[in-house]
Amino acid sequence: MLKKVLVLGGSFGGLTAALEVKRRLGGRVEVTVISKEDRFVFLPSLPWLVTGHRQAAALTLPISAILASRRINFIHGTACGIDPVRMCVTTETASHDYDYLVIATGPHLACEEIPGLGPQQGHTHCIFTLEHAQKSREAWLKLLAAPGPLVLGSTQMASCFGPYYELTFELDHELRRRGIRHKVPITYLTSESYLGHMGIDGLGPSRRFIEDEFAKRDIKAMVSQAVAAVDPENIHLQDGRKLPFKLALLAPPFKGVAGVAALGNPRGFIPVDSHYRHLQYANIYAVGVAVAMAPREPTPVPTGVPKTGYMTVRMAKTAAFNIAADCNNTAPLALEDINILCLLDMGGTGALMYAEPILPPRQRSLLKKGHWVPWAKAGLERYFLWKMRHGLSQLP
Repeated sequence: MLKKVLVLGGSFGGLTAALEVKRRLGGRVEVTVISKEDRFVFLPSLPWLVTGHRQAAALTLPISAILASRRINFIHGTACGIDPVRMCVTTETASHDYDYLVIATGPHLACEEIPGLGPQQGHTHCIFTLEHAQKSREAWLKLLAAPGPLVLGSTQMASCFGPYYELTFELDHELRRRGIRHKVPITYLTSESYLGHMGIDGLGPSRRFIEDEFAKRDIKAMVSQAVAAVDPENIHLQDGRKLPFKLALLAPPFKGVAGVAALGNPRGFIPVDSHYRHLQYANIYAVGVAVAMAPREPTPVPTGVPKTGYMTVRMAKTAAFNIAADCNNTAPLALEDINILCLLDMGGTGALMYAEPILPPRQRSLLKKGHWVPWAKAGLERYFLWKMRHGLSQLP
């Protein structure tokens, strides 16, 4: 009997899971992807869009074309709710039943939790979507025309720090190249308890590394900070201080998206076992940012654990393997520990960061600086877009 596999989300996790399930099970499954976005975006390169080193067209692919080449259905819509008993997902216009469900919906960017935060209703910018990055690009060009204080970083409950470290280094590099760095004081504001924490209790010498690199570039850091509110000219911190800005690029708090949050924890993230199955419903899987992942220990100001594209792809392949295993009545695969790999562009140079597993104590970790890192990141971008363009979950 033909099994129905429904995937929510059209980014790294959703597309990888859909393509991998289809590769493993072929005509024995009907795979459908529901995504509120109709384009796949290579999110790690969005900082380059802000600086002008990439254009949007170079980072996007139409999801329908990716999936059609593998006979996978695509529905451009938003999942509004899940009924795990009836095994169906509702969208704005229809109901879709499933035998297996993969939740890869990413985060809800909860700007509403901090008054004045965000590009829609507030006074700050971020880079977690293509549209947000394009608005950040426009704001950056305005800052170049009329220099003033620049603030970057992450608010409380954010769980993605790497892109804002990248932007800090890249924008510093651009300002120096243009000869106006002295006109733009840069402050890195973060909920992390120390520089280089990144939501994973640091990575080898990451604390000393980031502190030294910021000192070389005269970048001021403010750690363990929570944002109370933002007005057009100031960030109001919970300790009562005000931080003036001309441009602020801040990661907002993360929550699970509304359509799936009922299956999750109080923040809406989905609890899973080592097979990436929901703890209560064995035919529901979750991957990527949608997954609930607790930090090793709480920080003074709450931070989340990041889920990079590298991690998300590994989760998605594990979930796909286990759906196929269930269909084939074979043993599932447990991914007990997950690793993290990050290529951090620093403007003219960069750093490779690797940890195994993501949270300490670790078997091994690596942090290596080199001018080759931006080239490696550009190569990864080209490879992954090529792979997606051809509807591949792995090399043929």
